[in-house]
Amino acid sequence: MAQTLVCDLAVVFKLSSDGLNHRLKSVPPELIQRCRPASSGRAEVSGPVNTQMARRRFRSNQRHEPSTERSFQEYILSTTAPQTSRVELLRLVRGGEDTFLELKVKLSNSEKIAQGIVALANTGGGVIVFGVNDQMRVEGVDDAEDVQQELVRICREEIYPPLVPFIDRIAFDNGRRIVALDVEGKRRPYRTRDGRFYLRIGAEKREATREELATLLDDARPLGYENVSVIGAAIQDIDEAHLWSFLRGFTGDAFDEATASGYPTAEVLQRDLLLATTNGIEVVPTTAGLLLFGHDARVSELLPRSTITATRFAGDSVQTAVVERVKLSGNLSTLYESALRFVSRYCDLWDARPRVARAAEDESPVPARANYHRGALKEAVANMLVHRDLALRDPLTRLNIFDRTIELVNPRRTGGFSPVAQKAIRYGLPERLNPQICAIFSSPAYGLDLPIGGLPMLLRESRLFSGKRSETHAFSDEFRLRLHGS
Repeated sequence: MAQTLVCDLAVVFKLSSDGLNHRLKSVPPELIQRCRPASSGRAEVSGPVNTQMARRRFRSNQRHEPSTERSFQEYILSTTAPQTSRVELLRLVRGGEDTFLELKVKLSNSEKIAQGIVALANTGGGVIVFGVNDQMRVEGVDDAEDVQQELVRICREEIYPPLVPFIDRIAFDNGRRIVALDVEGKRRPYRTRDGRFYLRIGAEKREATREELATLLDDARPLGYENVSVIGAAIQDIDEAHLWSFLRGFTGDAFDEATASGYPTAEVLQRDLLLATTNGIEVVPTTAGLLLFGHDARVSELLPRSTITATRFAGDSVQTAVVERVKLSGNLSTLYESALRFVSRYCDLWDARPRVARAAEDESPVPARANYHRGALKEAVANMLVHRDLALRDPLTRLNIFDRTIELVNPRRTGGFSPVAQKAIRYGLPERLNPQICAIFSSPAYGLDLPIGGLPMLLRESRLFSGKRSETHAFSDEFRLRLHGS
């Protein structure tokens, strides 16, 4: 009776004042469809009708704020106690899944649950509610205590670094119970047991791209991409002869060979050099450990972006014909020596500028081999290897040899590498992406004959040798260094 009366009043209100025909046009079609004449001659409502008066919504009025504008931050700010109440939880669930909320009917697949927790932790935190379906209906869980214990185990054993779980169990009057897991990502980035990183975008999770992972690592300094374990790598991929030869360079000081019985490679890599990490089952080399001491074949297989493309062009630009192009692969020591051998195949390296009659050279139809300062070129190759942005996969390291110049192209994110920083490196101020790799590679114990002086020495000696200034440019996520020959 009340619903019928409301419908009649609404129709009368619409039909009043300015005329029947004019007001019938303004009646909403859905109102007309919902009202049909009954046998008694009165209009009857065919479905549920909103009996509340329509109110104007103001953005400043929180009572009428749409649920789509609810955010997790507002929920946190309105929480007055550590434990979640039923009212607070229902208000959170009412908006549905978003970047900071995930709903689960039950806890069935621990691997997927770990991925979801990692995604929330890497995105900034959030809540996972167990016992609520996708239609936002509370179904409850069978055993809330078992769910809580399993969540504690997942946070401690399936996620690295381990998370401290904040778990609430909420009971309703009908006897149903749900479990809410509050995730806080204070030590990002987090990864699963198999070494994968996830992010939550909207209501979905996905594996982080290399650029996104690089951003996460930058936010979590001093951890860098060189500290990330290599998926598929093992301690057996380390060249133990090279590693222990490096360690013996510190005998009597940092390294005591008498206490290192049995050559504990995994222990030394993880505890002494910080070049390995554990995945919960075994010790795995990091990217820096594999690049520095890995077997050549395994490095090229597990880290294919570490290769160098070396090309000799028959002219002064990349548009000229290619004389030879090879792929150089292996650990950093092998790459360094291979790059120098390739350069020596087409250029002459000197410690001082040679005295050659230019007239005799100009008469030859074939251009003579260009001359370069040995120390400047070695420093350029070393910088190319140790300062690569390992998080970038698509731009590869390239070594281009032209008739009168040598160009070294390295992947380097332009964002964060300001023009001020590009100028500062010319004065010797370090902008190191890989401090561990740089420190060990430049150590005399690593076994390479490296020059001393860094980029300032390179620029000075190259200018004095060739009479031209070396050029450095950074754009399109690449760093280019061009040396001029004589």
